[in-house]
Amino acid sequence: MASWHERGEAEPERSSLVRMYAVTGGRTAPRTGLAMEALVSSATSAQLGPTYAREYRAISELCRQVRSVAEISALLRVPLGVARVLIADMEADGLVRVYQPQLEAGLPDRGLLERVLSGLRRL
Repeated sequence: MASWHERGEAEPERSSLVRMYAVTGGRTAPRTGLAMEALVSSATSAQLGPTYAREYRAISELCRQVRSVAEISALLRVPLGVARVLIADMEADGLVRVYQPQLEAGLPDRGLLERVLSGLRRL
């Protein structure tokens, strides 16, 4: 039986984990804090060319619609850590815009929490 090379076929894709390690440079955490619920949108209307990694091109296309980091991870079928690294790198290069959640938004007032705690201690 002829090999894939002898049949003129493209080389089978190597292990996705090895590829992800190479694409992220072995990094498992983004250079900047990036919440999994952060929203990401494409910063350019043009398609990224072949000089960019296919993961960058895929993220750019997905983010024509605003998507969360977790959603991008799931749609690309890559680990969340890998998606976070790639998105943070793309943000640094000006390829995507990231909208971090307001961590303090929706939290109860400190005074209210102190009154509740005081009431619980009296019980």
